[in-house]
Amino acid sequence: MPLYHNDDQAMLADSASQFMAEEGAIAKQLRHWRDRDCKDGFGHGLWKQFGEMGFTGILVDEDDGGLGMGHVEAGIVLTEIGRNLTPSPFLTSGVLAATALKHGASDLKGRYLPGLISGEHVFAVAVDEGGKHRPERIATKAEKSGNGFKLSGQKDFVVYGASADMLVVAARTSGSDDDADGITLFAVSKDAENMSHNSVRLVDSSMATHTKFDGVELDGDAVIGEVDGGREILNAMLDAGRVGSAAEGCGVAAGAFDMTVDYLKQRKQFGKLIGEFQALQHRASHLYSEVEIAHAVTIKAQQLLDGGSEKASLMVSVAKAKVGKAASLSVKEGVQMHGGIGMTDEYDIGLYMKRDRALQEFLGDHYYHTSRVAELSGY
Repeated sequence: MPLYHNDDQAMLADSASQFMAEEGAIAKQLRHWRDRDCKDGFGHGLWKQFGEMGFTGILVDEDDGGLGMGHVEAGIVLTEIGRNLTPSPFLTSGVLAATALKHGASDLKGRYLPGLISGEHVFAVAVDEGGKHRPERIATKAEKSGNGFKLSGQKDFVVYGASADMLVVAARTSGSDDDADGITLFAVSKDAENMSHNSVRLVDSSMATHTKFDGVELDGDAVIGEVDGGREILNAMLDAGRVGSAAEGCGVAAGAFDMTVDYLKQRKQFGKLIGEFQALQHRASHLYSEVEIAHAVTIKAQQLLDGGSEKASLMVSVAKAKVGKAASLSVKEGVQMHGGIGMTDEYDIGLYMKRDRALQEFLGDHYYHTSRVAELSGY
């Protein structure tokens, strides 16, 4: 398949680009909520506008009231989110949680999906249990209790956890902590007793939590999929989130690159525009090629995921690793080519570096995914 958008996808890209540039701009959203020390880190009004635009239901099946689109389309929205550094729960809610809920029972979908589609509700995912992304090990336990389960343990780096109306929680229902099998996913309502959140503000001003479950009582209806059969669903959810994170990273890289090129065309030194200096031209050209390659491999991963290819997981990690390196290069070069002012809060270029750092760690950095590519390739 060609590594560019078809006509319908191009129309979506135009719509998302205009909407995010106008409504999700840095001054209007990121700086606004950051400077007010907002406990959520994003605007619920904008999230409802996402619902009105139809973005929230992109990955929700048509039978469940969504648009029934794919990861290519979700990635289009995420790229514009990244380009404008728009604080939004789209990745956690519209991609990760929406993917998990595809495997839920009809009653579970009916309870949560309408709120997602309307932009009224926010969801989070609770998978990691430490400073790094290591989903191979799940220690949080869900033990049988009457007709349901009792959930105990702690999850870390739960993005928008304290703002979420529901958390998708990966817990162990059998086996040892490092077993692949014995995992079950649960939809845990924000009203659940004995669940507590320790909120922290991340480097990019978004909010996350260390969430503790101290004997949270869940009924059987909270199970997503089958008991002990959640690893496959978890992997599907993680692949969706990883390629979505890569798409957002492409937007961060492109946004930083565009801002840097604009600066090269305006700043003068020694009576000349600094963009006329050959050394900076070479660096900008190299950066452009890296950003384009990252974008191409991300589209490829999205296409394979949408097509159900057996190579999709491999390409998702290729994309996450490549985008991680390209975005890091873009924001570092951007700050350096801006010179001293690039280190000040007055200029937005530094905000791109901060978003890149948060995205690098979310669902695995480029070291994790480079290793995963090797493992999936048989090394």
